[in-house]
Amino acid sequence: MANHWCARGHVLLVLEGTLHTELKDGRHFELGPLMSYQVADDDGEHRSSTQTGAKLFIVD
Repeated sequence: MANHWCARGHVLLVLEGTLHTELKDGRHFELGPLMSYQVADDDGEHRSSTQTGAKLFIVD
């Protein structure tokens, strides 16, 4: 689990594995291979975790 909430924007693509993303408003998402999300700067704080590891492509 990330040790902080992130407010920075990202474009994220999961290449391998599973990524769990949590928004500070309580919503949770599970992303698998070839799934992505986009978030703008200051558009909601988020953090991510993985149980087994994941390979990601991230553009900040």
